[in-house]
Amino acid sequence: METLADRWKNQKIEVLTDEPMSSHTSFKAGGRAAALASAASEEELRQILEDAAGCRVPVLLLGNGSNTLFRDSGYPGVVVKLSAQGFGSAQNLGGGRIRCGAAMLLSSLAKYILSASLTGFEFASGLPGSLGGAVFMNAGAYGGEMKDVLVSVRAVSPDGRTVREFSAEELQLGYRRSILAENGYIVTEAVLQLAPGNREEIAGKMKELTEQRNRKQPVQYPSAGSTFKRPEGYFAGKLIEDAGLKGVSVGGAQVSVLHSGFIINTGGATATDILDLIALVQNTVYEKSGVKLEPEVRIVG
Repeated sequence: METLADRWKNQKIEVLTDEPMSSHTSFKAGGRAAALASAASEEELRQILEDAAGCRVPVLLLGNGSNTLFRDSGYPGVVVKLSAQGFGSAQNLGGGRIRCGAAMLLSSLAKYILSASLTGFEFASGLPGSLGGAVFMNAGAYGGEMKDVLVSVRAVSPDGRTVREFSAEELQLGYRRSILAENGYIVTEAVLQLAPGNREEIAGKMKELTEQRNRKQPVQYPSAGSTFKRPEGYFAGKLIEDAGLKGVSVGGAQVSVLHSGFIINTGGATATDILDLIALVQNTVYEKSGVKLEPEVRIVG
């Protein structure tokens, strides 16, 4: 790993070794990665991926870290981030189409789309993730999902050798999933299709959704958003509350008293605390209701 890191530093690629992933994830918990490399261009991304593949070093792409938890044991490979400098801008293509970089925060993208008086992206305006992560998991909220607005993406293969375009249909977007989780391609940019709208109405909807989120979700605490996927025919938060788990803690991890669908870090929680609480919730809910809860959070390590 040191050899790779030295090579990248010589190529002016930003790289950190033995990097604490608690500094790069919204849970503010977790172990260290052997290396964290930041790609400022598609060329740098391809170089990192090719080098790692040639050395058989595992690679994991991390967006804004808002839906990922690294185990306390850490990650033995290279965590790759796309820099905002290289992948954080948007371009209005006309006809309601927007091309945007994968590192662009959804909140920033929503403001850009608002400035163009386009509607259809309001649902994502309060989500804390990046565009690439949102495509990867088909992120959604308040009745909208990425698949509703996505036209296509540009992506790089896991070995860095191939760049290709995927249509939205080819991504096989479903509830919190896409084919990217299987084929390992890394999104570098996407094209969205929006519709003309009234700027004041769009801004009003965004404000309403933000207020609703701040009122109903424990946004003042580190978390990864909704901890569990929505079971078919049920709501995870209600199942957890009905099981008597609201406010239950393991170490510094707690089932939020504001919204039982969220596990939060009340201060000093380890990844093990969070994972043990996730397991406790899963087991208790299954005992009480017979429903198996599946984590929405990506667990690494």
